[in-house]
Amino acid sequence: MARRGAGGAPHSARAAAASPLPPRPPFWAPLCPPLLLLLLLLLGAARIGALEIQRRFPSPTPTNNFALDGAAGTVYLAAVNRLYQLSGANLSLEAEAAVGPVADSPLCHAPQLPQASCEHPRRLTDNYNKILQLDPGQGLVVVCGSIYQGFCQLRRRGNISAVAVHFPPAAPPAEPVTVFPSMLNVAANHPNASTVGLVLPPAAGTGGSRLLVGATYTGYGSAFFPRNRSLEDHRFENTPEIAIRSLDARGDLAKLFTFDLNPSDDNILKIKQGAKEQHKLGFVRAFLHPPDPQPGAQTYAYLALNSEARAGDKESQARSLLARICLPRGAGGDAKKLTESYIQLGLQCAGGAGRGDLYSRLVSVFPARELLFAVFERPQGAPAARTAPAALCAFRFADVQAAIRAARTACFVEPAPDVVAVLDSVVQGTGPACERKRNIQLQPEQLDCGAAHLQHPLSILQPLKASPVFRAQGLSSVAVASVGNYTVVFLGTVSGRLLKINLNESMQVVSRKVVTVAYGEPVHHVMQFDPADPGYLYLMTSHQMARVKVAACAVHTTCGDCVGAADAYCGWCALETRCTLQQDCANSSQPRFWTSASEGPGRCPAMTVLPAEIDVHQEYPGMILQISGSLPSLSGMEMACDYGNDIHTVARVPGPAFGHQIAYCNLLPRNRFPPFPPNQDHVTVEMAVRVNGQNIVRASFTIYDCGRVGQVYPHTACTSCLSAQWPCFWCAQQHSCVSNQSRCESSPNPTSPQDCPQILPSALAPMPTGSSQSIPVHLANAAFFQGAALECSFGREEIFEAVWVNESAVRCNQVVLHTTQKSQVFPLSLQLKGRPARFLDSPDHMTVTQHLIIEQLLWAGTTPSGHLQASGCAAPVEVYNCAMGSPDCSQCLGREDLGHLCVWSDGCRLRGTLQPLPDTCPAPEIRAIEPLSGPLDGGTLLTIRGRNLGRRLSDVVRGVWIGSVACEPLAGRYTVSEEIVCATGPAPGAFSDVVTVNASKEGRSREHFSYVLPLVHSLEPAVGPKAGGTRITIHGSDLHVGSELQVLVNDTEPCMELVRTDTSITCTVPGGALPAPVPVCVRFEHRGCVRGNLTFWYKQNPVITAISPRRSHVSGGRTITVAGERFHMVQKVSMAVHHIGREPTLCKVLNSTLITCPSPGALSNASAPVDFFLNGRAYADEAAVDEELLDPEEAQRGSRFRLDYLPDPQFSTAKREKWIKHHPGEPLTLVIHKEQDGLGLESHEYRVKIGQVACDIQIVSERVIHCSVNESLGTAKGQLPITIQVGNFNQTIATLQLGGSETAIIVSIVICSVLLLLSVVALFVFCTKSRRAERYWQKTLLQMEEMESQIREEIRKGFAELQTDMTDLTKELNRSQGIPFLEYKHFVTRTFFPKCSSLYEERYVLPSQTLNSPGSSLVQETHPLLGEWKIPESCRPNMEEGISLFSSLLNNKHFLIVFVHALEQQKDFAVRDRCSLASLMTIALHGKLEYYTGIMKELLVDLIDASAAKNPKLMLRRTESVVEKMLTNWMSICMYSCLRETVGEPFFLLLCAIKQQINKGSIDAITGKARYTLNEEWLLRENIEAKPRNLNVSFQGCGMDSLSVRAMDTDTLTQVKEKILEAFCKNVPYSQWPRAEDVDLEWFASSTQSYILRDLDDTSVVEDGRKKLNTLAHYKIPEGASLAMSLTDKKDNTLGRVKDLDTEKYFHLVLPTDELAEPKKSHRQSHRKKVLPEIYLTRLLSTKGTLQKFLDDLFKAILSIREDKPPLAVKYFFDFLEEQAEKRGISDPDTLHIWKTNSLPLRFWVNILKNPQFVFDIEKTDHIDACLSVIAQAFIDACSISDLQLGKDSPTNKLLYAKEIPEYRKIVQRYYKQIHDMTPLSEQEMNAHLAEESRKYQNEFNTNVAMAEIYKYAKRYRPQDVQWDPGVLGPGFGPAPSASPSDHERPGGKPHSPEDAAAAQV
Repeated sequence: MARRGAGGAPHSARAAAASPLPPRPPFWAPLCPPLLLLLLLLLGAARIGALEIQRRFPSPTPTNNFALDGAAGTVYLAAVNRLYQLSGANLSLEAEAAVGPVADSPLCHAPQLPQASCEHPRRLTDNYNKILQLDPGQGLVVVCGSIYQGFCQLRRRGNISAVAVHFPPAAPPAEPVTVFPSMLNVAANHPNASTVGLVLPPAAGTGGSRLLVGATYTGYGSAFFPRNRSLEDHRFENTPEIAIRSLDARGDLAKLFTFDLNPSDDNILKIKQGAKEQHKLGFVRAFLHPPDPQPGAQTYAYLALNSEARAGDKESQARSLLARICLPRGAGGDAKKLTESYIQLGLQCAGGAGRGDLYSRLVSVFPARELLFAVFERPQGAPAARTAPAALCAFRFADVQAAIRAARTACFVEPAPDVVAVLDSVVQGTGPACERKRNIQLQPEQLDCGAAHLQHPLSILQPLKASPVFRAQGLSSVAVASVGNYTVVFLGTVSGRLLKINLNESMQVVSRKVVTVAYGEPVHHVMQFDPADPGYLYLMTSHQMARVKVAACAVHTTCGDCVGAADAYCGWCALETRCTLQQDCANSSQPRFWTSASEGPGRCPAMTVLPAEIDVHQEYPGMILQISGSLPSLSGMEMACDYGNDIHTVARVPGPAFGHQIAYCNLLPRNRFPPFPPNQDHVTVEMAVRVNGQNIVRASFTIYDCGRVGQVYPHTACTSCLSAQWPCFWCAQQHSCVSNQSRCESSPNPTSPQDCPQILPSALAPMPTGSSQSIPVHLANAAFFQGAALECSFGREEIFEAVWVNESAVRCNQVVLHTTQKSQVFPLSLQLKGRPARFLDSPDHMTVTQHLIIEQLLWAGTTPSGHLQASGCAAPVEVYNCAMGSPDCSQCLGREDLGHLCVWSDGCRLRGTLQPLPDTCPAPEIRAIEPLSGPLDGGTLLTIRGRNLGRRLSDVVRGVWIGSVACEPLAGRYTVSEEIVCATGPAPGAFSDVVTVNASKEGRSREHFSYVLPLVHSLEPAVGPKAGGTRITIHGSDLHVGSELQVLVNDTEPCMELVRTDTSITCTVPGGALPAPVPVCVRFEHRGCVRGNLTFWYKQNPVITAISPRRSHVSGGRTITVAGERFHMVQKVSMAVHHIGREPTLCKVLNSTLITCPSPGALSNASAPVDFFLNGRAYADEAAVDEELLDPEEAQRGSRFRLDYLPDPQFSTAKREKWIKHHPGEPLTLVIHKEQDGLGLESHEYRVKIGQVACDIQIVSERVIHCSVNESLGTAKGQLPITIQVGNFNQTIATLQLGGSETAIIVSIVICSVLLLLSVVALFVFCTKSRRAERYWQKTLLQMEEMESQIREEIRKGFAELQTDMTDLTKELNRSQGIPFLEYKHFVTRTFFPKCSSLYEERYVLPSQTLNSPGSSLVQETHPLLGEWKIPESCRPNMEEGISLFSSLLNNKHFLIVFVHALEQQKDFAVRDRCSLASLMTIALHGKLEYYTGIMKELLVDLIDASAAKNPKLMLRRTESVVEKMLTNWMSICMYSCLRETVGEPFFLLLCAIKQQINKGSIDAITGKARYTLNEEWLLRENIEAKPRNLNVSFQGCGMDSLSVRAMDTDTLTQVKEKILEAFCKNVPYSQWPRAEDVDLEWFASSTQSYILRDLDDTSVVEDGRKKLNTLAHYKIPEGASLAMSLTDKKDNTLGRVKDLDTEKYFHLVLPTDELAEPKKSHRQSHRKKVLPEIYLTRLLSTKGTLQKFLDDLFKAILSIREDKPPLAVKYFFDFLEEQAEKRGISDPDTLHIWKTNSLPLRFWVNILKNPQFVFDIEKTDHIDACLSVIAQAFIDACSISDLQLGKDSPTNKLLYAKEIPEYRKIVQRYYKQIHDMTPLSEQEMNAHLAEESRKYQNEFNTNVAMAEIYKYAKRYRPQDVQWDPGVLGPGFGPAPSASPSDHERPGGKPHSPEDAAAAQV
């Protein structure tokens, strides 16, 4: 099981030495190998020091609840649709039961209710468990789910799969039981509604347990009630919010789950229906406290809940509540009414930072003995927050008790309205307010539990407050245990972690640890300790049940670690020397055997050894051991001292003692002393006290030997001896160090290091090699040695005679030393003659290496004497060699500063005694300079290399120049003669010059140094994750200059790994603290930032959410897909596997959400954590860091993802053969067997090769792979390996052997020869016959390629031009006046009466207006319904009275419905009449739309009934009835505002775009066909070249004088006029435009010549007997020509409309095709007509692509919902359809979809799309109409649910938008869903909306005309069984038929209603 280790704090060496440890290897054993140490570290990191996941049980469905049976050791787990019974120890499955899904409906009673029926459809519903409670007294498990209105089952304890008590009882022998809904509706019936349950002990007079239930209300008005459904509510009466139900399964089952425990008790608390909105209760947990009361003590049941009360509500201001209910005292106590004792108070968890630190929502509670611990969260306002802030608070039960008693006192004794209030929102409450009870003395029991005569239930107004104990993100659950002096709190999180914190007595956090239970799965809010073993905690995540050990103490190996971890569970078991739980330590109940964390590390066992230092030459009888710390008395125990290496000695304790014990131990034998290490005078020995075979405490002591001091330090023997840490003495006579002074002779011996004879430091001049010289040596304290024979030692072989000069000085005679080095220092020592060598002390003994360092410092300018004195050396002698190390003059002469007497003479030589002083050297020679450029600000470190660059620094300190700018040499970087490093000075401007060095003579460089100004321009990328690692590139110029470059991010953090060129700098950005923009500074030579204003944005780090698959084979290479966010900022990714992984692998970023990585290889089969490195930074899960739960080390080490490594797959051939024979030329199919594995490989992950040829994989199953080869396998070798590859794994499974028999070869050759001959003949014939076709197809292909290129260019240009034109058009449109909307009345008349009745045919073509005539008046469009009622004045009174009576009759709903049905039954009542009647009724009832809507609904119900009996999907498909046309009109009225405000603008823009796009190309004026269109039938199938002409036109009309108008040279003159009129009158409604035949067009060819331009004149051309219409090209009108257009009084009607011309006489662009004339044409023309025209179909795509954006905008406007103006009518009508479908049991969603589509999109929107003239005052040409038909068809297909079966023969109007239809369908579905999700409309709200619509357009229509026309239908189709008297209405309505006397009564003699009486009068 995977565990993560917790890092512990390091301890000092002394503490470690004093701490008891497990047995260690002997002290002289070699060190552990590094590999073993690494292995130990890895093993230690696999566990968490505080927690350990012991067992897990995964659930395939989400978990809901669990219950523990401690006595039986069983865990019951409830998940969605499943119940599990698990063993408590290992969570293994013992039994399970399926409890869902079932057919159910939230609107139906439970099927267990026999008398209930349901008309609503039942759907397959998941069962979410709501209550899982154990009733051990009856041996039951209570299981309640969300199905069947919260139905409960009583299952058997010990076997969850069996139902113990069937309720309601099944068939006999059980007696029948009357079941009520309240007995079945126990829990909440919605997955997201909360329910808590608690089994209570039985009350007095009852034989069984009781069940306390708290359930969230899910009935009508709640968020859980089904929308758009019936108002039927089964929840209010049957499921109160809180109830106590009978659970007596052994008694009368008729009372099971009932509320009535006693006849007068009603144990429920139900909130009133009107108050439920203000009191939405969400329950958290129910519990008993105290759980195990004393006999006779009071026990309470508590409910923790949240109230969604509105702010300021007096009853429940706090959102988190704790409610208390009293239970009977003891087993036989009387039960109280639930509401009598019910009292609630608020819980408030808040810090001191104001409301921002208030945690208002209760998440989880856990009752301890005295405290109630609760987790609260602060709901986030922004949904972007990943987890909500949460806090842990603790409340005292004593404070709860005190608050309750004070509240009841304040209610009944001393009323205080601000303290307590009566819950008047509860149905069972007694009253609205507290009142003082006179002469009443409340007893303690009444203060605690209330009474029947006291007001109840109560709510305490002031919340109980507590401060947060602990804060963290995303806490979801809590469990608490008291251990010693600590309180241990376990906290679950929403991310699947379990946090353990230890609190001291002051409730302060002393430690915390965390373990991941199931990453990303929230921990359930209830956690419980194992009742049988509190050392284990049970918890549940969304898909797992886990058993967690509360502490993993074994990870601590020392007492300091164990106790210092501050884990209350863990302590040090002294005699077992291990960290354990207290119960795991023997005798832990006795004192000092087990040290707890509260005692602190100071109580850990420790030991001191006396003596601590032992002389190796001295005898010791034994050792005294002082043992301290927490240890039991060791007296009488078996003890020994363990020295390791199996060396033990006897140990004993004199007597019993505690605290500080004294033990005695024998020292290990002398012959077993460990050896001294080399160059060391002591050895440390570790020992341990062993008790009962266990080392319990350790310590160490030292064995030393003074005699080894002289051997270890021969040159400082006396000084080292007297300064040793051991008691050592120096014997001068013997020249030895001893530990016993008595061994020294009586001669005086030094007693301190200062008294030792020693050489004094002295400064000696350097001496040349090979010269003879006497060297004086000064001594101190040498009187004892005066006269003794001494020798001067300069090394092993260099020994010379020493002569005493006096008692403090000697002289080394005739010393000759040689060196082949430039300089060498010889250490000088004095030694006594003889062997062994004995030296006088030479403090600070100098070596040659030290001198080399000195030499370098000297050459930098330090004087030799000063340095030597500072070094404190004892007479070192320097020997130099002039011939070595000085290749030039300056170096040679420069050695004078070192005391070397050298001269330059064809080389460096030793200067003679009489030789003159050296002269100057040659001029400096500069060989190279670096760098070659630098910034103007200077500061560049310029390196100059060459020869003779000065003898010393002072020679060149002011002699380095770059032109006129000085360069200052750096003392520390100067190398004599060879190298100068100087800092350049600032330059006034950019220049380039040589570098000069002047050292008495001047030297000049060959290269130039340039001063330049570096510039930065930009950086990329400009964004990156705040974790850093982004590689940025800064672009600029001259960025290579200078010696030192810095790039600083945020002015402080350097950008690392700099790489620069002349134009760029590349570096790695450091990490940032916050996501924010930061400045980036480029700095040269530590000067200021280069100007550039560079900014880098730190963004949120990329997030990895999942990897897939999670398995790989050990060879690796499997493609792992990494999913996440913000990967676009990742430049490089690598993947590594912990512990067992091989080399990390490089990944590939696919897009911002996907990365693919080959899995790394592994060392073994195991599960290991995976790390990802993004931009070189280890990926860390920010969610864990945000929670602030992890220790920093754990956060760095924790890996969210794991990869399971399995063995490599194994393959073989079908028969496991190693050789497979194959004949070349035959098909080859391989069958490969695969061994079973758990990798789950996909087919694309296999690669099969035969040699180098890939085998195509065709079939892959779990065990078999089929592949085939189609290409040749010929090879020279004849053998090919068959290899299968999976990732990095390759396996050769067999070898393919190629070959065949000779006969087969011969036969093959013969057959091939014959076939070859036949092929040659056939090829010759084929080539001959196809040569002509090939030439033709080549030509055709060339034409198609050219046309394709043209189409591509047309689309590109056309879209660009149309976008420009439409942008200009959009800018010109004035939103209030620019779009020519028709008035509402004209919209209604055009929509209601398109072509239904000739009487109301609309007059759209009005008389043309003379726009420039000042007195012209506009003739308005009139309609009979819009004008006056034209009747004779003499008849008006009678007719108006009759119409009034008839109007009252129409207001009778029954009459009107019968009237409509009667008319529809008439055979000659045609569809046209039905439409007309419906529209007239709509006009007549327009002022009463709510009444009209009711009539429409009644008629629709009849229509639905008729359709449901046949085929319901055909309903509303056509307009064949009155009600269908009524629905069309109703939709038109209700949708007009949406049409005008939302859809109008995109619709108008689409129309303009279509028109402009059509006008871009040629249009045949006679046939109407155009180059650009959407309709194939209107496509101009010829390639007519048309060139645009921009014409300057003047026209006095429409408010403008002159314009530039764009036309095509192929346009007829009428077409040009229309374009001119459109340009001039674009801001005028179309109905006010002049017509083209009303104007003349004149061209001014010159100043003196002009022409009137007409379509036909004497110049017209005749072709094939037809006259061609004149065009601009015909008149040869040039670009920019001047034209004048004017109104004419004389119409030219000789031609009429151009499109109506006889095609036999006239044509425009193309001649009409004539099939009979086809044979007369040439073959070339005929073929062109048959083939090439189809190619031009691609122009449809060109037009479609150009108009696509405008069409998308229109569809989105139609199918979207504005939040400010939702479509109320659509919502109302769709809900009506759903209700009707549900009542008739129509559950097919397709039927509902069709009904909705037929009622709105196809009935209203398609009509509008096809008829824009209904909405706008525009011209709808035939061509625009054809294009709109294609668009309407696309809209129809988008609303359809049937699959489009399209093929090559399908019509183009369906093929054109086939690709977009699926996306449009999604928009339609989303629109329907949004309508469905809207809040349902009540009848009152809809009626108010309809009344507003009626009021808005009142008095727009003449309803009398409509009434009169309706009456004409009544007269025309009067039924035979009812006699009418139309004559009353006047002569206009015809003669009055006779009436019978019985007309005033109905059959049966009943009188008519008033409306019927009015009808009779009529």
